[in-house]
Amino acid sequence: MSRRYVNQINHQESIDQVFLAGEKQLRTNRNGNLYLQVELSDRGGSITARLWNANEDVYRSFDNGDYIHVKGTAQLFQGAMQVIATNLHKIDPAEVDPAEFAPLAAVAVDRLALRLGEILRGMDDPALKTLAECFLIDEALMAKLALAPAGTKNHHAYHGGLLEHVVNLMEVVLRVAPCYPQIDRDLLLFGAFLHDLGKTDELSYRHGLGYTDEGQLIGHLVIAVELLDAKLIEAEKLSGEPIPLETALRLKHMILSHHNEYAFGSPKLPMTIEAVALAHLDNLDAKINTFARLMEGDPNVDSPWTTYNQNLERKLFKGVRGVRGGTEENVEQ
Repeated sequence: MSRRYVNQINHQESIDQVFLAGEKQLRTNRNGNLYLQVELSDRGGSITARLWNANEDVYRSFDNGDYIHVKGTAQLFQGAMQVIATNLHKIDPAEVDPAEFAPLAAVAVDRLALRLGEILRGMDDPALKTLAECFLIDEALMAKLALAPAGTKNHHAYHGGLLEHVVNLMEVVLRVAPCYPQIDRDLLLFGAFLHDLGKTDELSYRHGLGYTDEGQLIGHLVIAVELLDAKLIEAEKLSGEPIPLETALRLKHMILSHHNEYAFGSPKLPMTIEAVALAHLDNLDAKINTFARLMEGDPNVDSPWTTYNQNLERKLFKGVRGVRGGTEENVEQ
């Protein structure tokens, strides 16, 4: 029997296959009974599973990042698909095909990494090119960038997602910057490269997705500024000249302001043209990825509309072309 990926699972479908476990929690229901909640994932996305009447032995039987065999039933609840598990147990990683749990193929990651180097080395600003080289020759950092997600649940929440997001954003910058001569293209490109780089240490992603202690206590904005400070010192040693102070300040400002609003975690609001451009382009790429994956993974396959998404506070219109069969007869009245 071929595998059914998370984005293919339908309401009332029987589940009997392996997933990657993450964010496991032992909770108490309103009656005081324990139940286990765990995020299940594969290359099709992630889905929440609940095992009623669980206990600490079940909770301790596997760790986040382990592969677990799950039996149960899929259920549509408040617009989201979940799994009501009847049994789950840890299995040997040698029994699974890692490709079934990696949304981006290795060849795609390699292609993105090459493109990242091309864009950074293609800048005109000599100081920024020197600084870029200090990042690109850091093999450990580049390896983490190739593996990291951009988030744990929302946009680009899969291995390689951070690199995909960064390169997509830089490609958009290359197309948008010529429309606005006020923008320093190279500065904006470098800001796009740096803005989420702290997620390489903020998130844990060797197996399942989660947050590190550093991520919980400090966060990726501060981590990225610290990374930049270290590379500014390396760049001065490499070239014999310091990176201009204003350039360094503008880069740090883009990192710290790219969430665009205090409510979204920015300690500063965008105060330069490049910073405001980065904030909006970053949000654009994140939203397109989020909407596209919600549409692709929507369990409401026979309707032109997705189920209601509580986080977005709306349904999304897939259109008749997004409905199974692609004809008007499939449209719900």
